[in-house]
Amino acid sequence: MMRIGEKLVKKGMGLLLCGVLLSGVWSESVYALGDTTKTVSAATTTQRDKIKNSTAAEDPVPGIIKSITPSVVGIIGKDDSGGNSGPDDRYNLTHGSGIIVKSNGWIVTNAHVIKDLQNALVVTSDSKTYSIKETYLDEVSDLALIKINATSLKPAKFIPSTGKTIVGEKVVAVGTPISFSLRNSATVGVISGLNREVAAAYRLIQSDTAINPGNSGGPLVNMKGEVLGINSLKYSAVGVENMGFSIPSDTVQYIMNQLFKYGEVKHPSLGLELEPSWSSIVGLPTLDPLTVTKVISAEARKAGVAEDDVLYSIDGHRVVSLVDINELFKSYSPGTTVRLVMQSDGDIVIRKLVLTQGDPLLSEEGAGADGEEHTED
Repeated sequence: MMRIGEKLVKKGMGLLLCGVLLSGVWSESVYALGDTTKTVSAATTTQRDKIKNSTAAEDPVPGIIKSITPSVVGIIGKDDSGGNSGPDDRYNLTHGSGIIVKSNGWIVTNAHVIKDLQNALVVTSDSKTYSIKETYLDEVSDLALIKINATSLKPAKFIPSTGKTIVGEKVVAVGTPISFSLRNSATVGVISGLNREVAAAYRLIQSDTAINPGNSGGPLVNMKGEVLGINSLKYSAVGVENMGFSIPSDTVQYIMNQLFKYGEVKHPSLGLELEPSWSSIVGLPTLDPLTVTKVISAEARKAGVAEDDVLYSIDGHRVVSLVDINELFKSYSPGTTVRLVMQSDGDIVIRKLVLTQGDPLLSEEGAGADGEEHTED
C-alpha cells in the first residue's frame, strides 16, 4: 500500500546515441572501406519476425505479463486512518493493487489496502474507473474481497495448490508501485523460500521479486501465467534487500470461499492461548510442544484443559507453532470435535475439545525474531 504525501521531483533523462543513426534504410546498401567493397543485406521483415518469435519462445515473461495485466487493477482512495488535513488534504491518498477473480466485478486484494479507504476507486488496465460497491474484510489473513459494477472482466487463473512450487522458480509480480501513474508495472525474480512463518497467521511465499509500496494486493505469477499468491508485505531495513512475501494461492482461495459463502471467515479456535517453545520462536528445527498460557473458552475448560498444560498434537498432527495450528484448521469448521494429545501434571492425556469460532492464533513476536524492521507495502 502506498501513501501519497510527498511531491515527486521528476528528473529529465536524455538519450545519447553513440555513433551514426541510420534510419529508413532496409534495402541492400553498398559502401567502401579503402579498396575493399562490402555488401550488407538488411534484415527482411520475415527475418525480423523470426527473431522476435524466437526471443518470445525463449523467454515467456513478456507473454505472461501481457496475459495477466488485464486481470490486475489499481485501487486508490482517501486515507481515513487519521492522516493529514488542510489545504493539501486532496493529496492525502492511499493506493494499492488487486486481482480480478470473477468476470462480474469481484476483486481480491489485501485487507490493509482497503481498510479505512474512503471514496475508493478501482482502475482497470484499460483505464476504466469504477467505484467500490461491496467490501468484505478478513484482517487476520490480510485479505479482502471488493465488488465493482462491471461485466466481461478477465479473471486471473489461480494455481490450485502451491504444493509443487519449488525454490528457484521464476516469478513475475505485477502491481502499482510508488505512484498511481505506474499502474501495471512488472518485476521479475525467483521464489526464495516457501512456508515462511513471518508476521502472519498463515505461511507465506518468499521471493526476491521487487515488491515496492503500492504492490500490495497484486499477483505473484508463475511461468504458466498462474497466480501463485498475493503480494502482501516486505522487509525494509538498512542492509536488507529483495525480501518480499506473498499469501499463497491455497490460503487466498480458502479465505475467498469463506467470504463468498458467509460474508466473513469462520475461523475455528481451540479457545486457548498458546506459547511456542523458544526453539520454535527463533526458527530452530524442533518438535517441542506448545504451552497453554490461558484457557479462554467454556468448551476448553469443559474438556479439562488447564494452564501450563502442553500440547503435542491435534487429531494426530504434530504441532510446534501457532501457524501449524492455523494451517491445519483451514480444513476444519467451528463445532468440530478434535482429539488433543497433551501433557498435564506430568501425565500424557487425551482431551476431546469442541472448536469454537474465533481469530486464529497470532504470535506476539511477529517478524521480530531476527530483530529486523518489518513494514507492509
